[in-house]
Amino acid sequence: MKKIAIAAGLALAMGATMAQAHEENKGYVTTSNGTIWRTSLGECWHNSLWTKDLAVVGCDGMVAAAPMVEEKPAEPMYAMMADTKKFALYFDFDSTQVGDTSNIVNYIGTLSSLKEIKLVGHADPIGSEAYNEKLSKRRAEAVAAKLADAGVDSSKMDIGYLGESSPIANCSGRGAELIACLRPDRRVDVEIMGEKRVMK
Repeated sequence: MKKIAIAAGLALAMGATMAQAHEENKGYVTTSNGTIWRTSLGECWHNSLWTKDLAVVGCDGMVAAAPMVEEKPAEPMYAMMADTKKFALYFDFDSTQVGDTSNIVNYIGTLSSLKEIKLVGHADPIGSEAYNEKLSKRRAEAVAAKLADAGVDSSKMDIGYLGESSPIANCSGRGAELIACLRPDRRVDVEIMGEKRVMK
C-alpha cells in the first residue's frame, strides 16, 4: 500500500510539472486547456514563474473589478415663476375697432399658466361723460372678444371701464389737432398675469 501511495504522489507531481502554463495564467500550473490546478483546500498552484503581478482573478485574493456604471445626467429641475406684462391698445376717435393683438396673443403663448387678464377701457373727454363711459366699456369688450377669437381663455378675463376719468394726454387746441393729441386716452389697458416654467 505504501508503495502504491508513493507512486501515485510521484505521478501527480510529474503531471503537475508537465502541465502547461496557459498563456492567460502564466504563473500557475494548468491543464492542457488552461484550467488552473487547485489544492484540496482550493488554493491555486503556482509554477516557477509566479509573481504577484501574475495573480489572476479567483486566485491569491484577486477579485474581479466592479463593472463601470455609466452615470446618467441628472434630470433638469424646474420651478414656476410669476410673470406679469402690460400692453395698451389704442383706438381711433369714437371707435371700438380693435387693432393688431398678435403681440398680446404671442406673449400669452409663452406662459406655462395663465392666471388673469385685466382689461380696462378708456375714452377721451370729447362728448358727454355718460357716453364716454359706455364707449370705454364697449372698447374693453371688443378687445376681450378679439382675444377670445384668437384662442385666449375668456374665463380668465376681467373687464373694467373708466370712461374719461383716467386721462394721460394733456392737450389744447381744437378739431383734428385735439383729436390727434387725445389718442393716448382712447385705449384699453391690458395686464396679463401668469407663470412661466424656468430651470432652477
